Amino acid sequence: MRRLMLFLLTALIILSCAGVSAHADAVPRAEFDGILDLYSVNPDIPSYAEYMAAVEYGEQRISEESSPSYSAEGPAPDIIIDTGDVITEEDAAARFAFTVERAAFYKPSVEYYPTPGKNSSIERAVFIDGALPYKELALVSFPRIWRNSAELSADGFVWEKDNQGNDLRPSMVEAPEWIVSDLHDAEGTITEPLAVWLSAGGHTITFVSIREPMQMRRVTFTSAESAQIPLYNEATAQADAQGAADASGALVTIQAENAARTSSQMLYPTQELGSPAVTPYSSKTLINNTIGGNSWRLAGQWIEWEFDAPETGYYNISMNVNQNQKRGVFVPRKITIDGAVPFAELAGYGFTFTQNWKQVTLGSADGAYKIFLTQGSHTLRMEATLGEFAYLIGQVKDAIYDLNSIYRKIIQLTGVAPDKYRDYQIERTLPTLTAEMTAVRDTLTAVVDELRRVAGARSDRERVLITMRDQLNILINDNEKASVQIASFKINVRALGTWLNDAMIQPLALDEIYIHSPDVSLPTKTSFFGKIGFEVSRLFYSFIIDYNAIGNVADDARAITLWIGSGRDQANVVKALIDETFTKQTGISVNVMLVDMGTLLQATLAGQGPDAAIQVGWDLPMNYGLRGAVLDLTRFPDLREIKERFDESATTPYVYGESTYALPETQVFPMMFYRKDILAELGVALPETWADVNVTLAALSRSQMEIGMLPGEQVFATLLYQNGGAYYNDKATASALDSEEAIRAFKQYTEFYTDYKLDRITSVEERFRTGECPIIIADYTLYNNLQVSAPDIRGLWGMAPVPGTLNAGGQIDRSTGSYGGACVIMNDTDTPDEAWEFLKWWTSETTQVAFGREMESLMGSSARVPTANLEAFEMMPWPAADLSAITDQREWVRGIPQVPGGYFTYRNINNAFYSVTTPAADQVNAEAAMATPREALTDKVILINDEIRYKRTEFGLPLDQGNALDP
Repeated sequence: MRRLMLFLLTALIILSCAGVSAHADAVPRAEFDGILDLYSVNPDIPSYAEYMAAVEYGEQRISEESSPSYSAEGPAPDIIIDTGDVITEEDAAARFAFTVERAAFYKPSVEYYPTPGKNSSIERAVFIDGALPYKELALVSFPRIWRNSAELSADGFVWEKDNQGNDLRPSMVEAPEWIVSDLHDAEGTITEPLAVWLSAGGHTITFVSIREPMQMRRVTFTSAESAQIPLYNEATAQADAQGAADASGALVTIQAENAARTSSQMLYPTQELGSPAVTPYSSKTLINNTIGGNSWRLAGQWIEWEFDAPETGYYNISMNVNQNQKRGVFVPRKITIDGAVPFAELAGYGFTFTQNWKQVTLGSADGAYKIFLTQGSHTLRMEATLGEFAYLIGQVKDAIYDLNSIYRKIIQLTGVAPDKYRDYQIERTLPTLTAEMTAVRDTLTAVVDELRRVAGARSDRERVLITMRDQLNILINDNEKASVQIASFKINVRALGTWLNDAMIQPLALDEIYIHSPDVSLPTKTSFFGKIGFEVSRLFYSFIIDYNAIGNVADDARAITLWIGSGRDQANVVKALIDETFTKQTGISVNVMLVDMGTLLQATLAGQGPDAAIQVGWDLPMNYGLRGAVLDLTRFPDLREIKERFDESATTPYVYGESTYALPETQVFPMMFYRKDILAELGVALPETWADVNVTLAALSRSQMEIGMLPGEQVFATLLYQNGGAYYNDKATASALDSEEAIRAFKQYTEFYTDYKLDRITSVEERFRTGECPIIIADYTLYNNLQVSAPDIRGLWGMAPVPGTLNAGGQIDRSTGSYGGACVIMNDTDTPDEAWEFLKWWTSETTQVAFGREMESLMGSSARVPTANLEAFEMMPWPAADLSAITDQREWVRGIPQVPGGYFTYRNINNAFYSVTTPAADQVNAEAAMATPREALTDKVILINDEIRYKRTEFGLPLDQGNALDP
């Protein structure tokens, strides 16, 4: 009914005044920020499905005058609102006024130009008449256009090679152009373009910037009827009526890695080394021979190729594909020719599971699809979509939200560890519980049935859904069993969240695309004996090739050896950046080795170590420096200038006395994450101070909830610094943890786990998703994980600075500690000046921005680099509001110093913590056996000072003797 209505409605929009065509009406963001902050928990803002249903069934929000009107003259022509090439920045809100002559559904589309920004997708919220029509319009994404940087020849791209014969992965560069885009759901759970209902009369449309700037040329409102796509039989019948016939003898082969354009940096050429079934292939070297795979997995990502049809007629389209990650279901792709879907069956064409590479011809059980092409140039685009799974995913997402709500209701009564001998009388206390569980059970049953229909058979993908459904059946029959099954219930809900995250990922790898006439056979891939020969060849080369060496290997006198210990993907990116920029700029070659950093000291002592190392732990530089293994960077006259790139807190762990042993690469510090929906439901305000936290904990405890804050050095450092304490004395010769400020901070730290019984073990991320902990304190990098791995709570959470302590001046002190990674030069290097040039280049704004963007293009937003370079951090693609919160917290960040024997410090703080918070199991009176905070910490300070004294003696450093230093 709804789709029929969409197809029948027509529209006409007339500009209200000429002034609209020249300038946008700039409006304050403040009036929209409040709506965007709480839209996900505002019951007055419906989902898209609810919105469409409300319009269709004529609910109160649709007036009599606004009822659908139909035109006997066909669809109305598109009317364009000229925006005057308005450039909207990240903090902008632009409003345009217009008048609608006839009430109907309209599909807005925007013609825009992606102006230079942070290389991320452009995000906007769209308001109609100052209000958010439905939740999906709170986040609309507009992609940028990318291409690879390789030189294009008549035979395709020419890949640069290293001196080992391997193809170098080309970097992705932006290729901006004017783009026309409909409004689409950012999560992909709604496959058609978003539509809005407009009554007759004057209206406004407002674009509120969320991330990245863009230039807008026009906004077009299109009649919904024009969206209809014919079925295959209808399309071919129409072409047949115009005299279409099969092409003959034509075969156009497209190497998929030679893509003309993509929508994402992640869609770069990939290297398939493990199969001879791709073209080209090699058993010895790495070749750019495929595209896609895991990097082409998110709804909305597309790849586009250009080709020439040799003659007019019908063609088949075949592909050499590998879909080996989604067993039991298919991976859908939207396929367009010259910007349009030829027929409805290609709007979500499914690629089924294959263990190995396989040639597939687009078609159905009735045969291959014939696609009519005119002679000449064409574009083929394939876009990742959720296809028929979109509705199922949306239903499961809603079910998870409802299940978490049910879980919270149960634990409010029973707690997370119920007494199995107690009768909680759940059915009487929670009378609506049965109905709520029944509704979710019915939803999951419908999803399982639909999944079988879509997949064409049973699959292992439905196992999690059935398990959750079966448990709901048990609890519906007997609510009281919830008290004994609450733990398994939580596990099943978590498994359902994993299912949802997995279902939204749709990877597909491509090797070749064939545009061929129906009478042409496809080229044959390798034979069985060819595969055997390939594997034997690979085995042979594995004995003579050093796979630890990345990229070009140089042996000139100025070449430096660099060790990196993270992963091959990161090492490849680092090496590519070095070859593209550093070596070309300085003439210094760098040999990159992928190694286990745990062997760094041993290799250095054996004379086999590197000249420099990056991504080392924050506690390594000072400890190695005192042992003469790491170079003191103060020997370089421009060190002071280089250190200005970083916040002072980032360099603190690497400075001891007058020496600096490393430059910081990354810096991580805590933030406060909060669930908007749960806090709104409970009427609990976000705490500003630790005194507020105590009040909040009391309020949450009434609902059997708590704040998630695992014990750790960052939490202790936060309280220590906010209480005016310090780790060491001014000379860094002894611990300062026996001061009154430190003891007060330690007492406050332990009370969270003794008085308020905070969980000390369970993952805060897990409890944040279930809602057990609507507020958590965690490293800000958790943001990246939640964005990627928690689609079930997307839009329901936010991030803010950590709670603070009110100081004497009336200001909230939000001081907190930090840690990170570093880069060092080894002391026995023969090329210290060259290594220093590398460190300066590596930690520069330009390089860190390039590295961060390459990592995101390679692995997605979960790999966003927490760079310590302040200017580079500002250039990372954070949404404006989240960047503001992190920047506010960074102003209060303090470093944690390192001293000889300092490794004993937090080890003993932790021991003191557990002696206070953990009862002794073998004591009759366990509480009496627990130490007090003061005695526990002061006892450990003695051990800390003993270790510091021991290490200072070992390294020949002066000892602290009262107020005097005894050399």
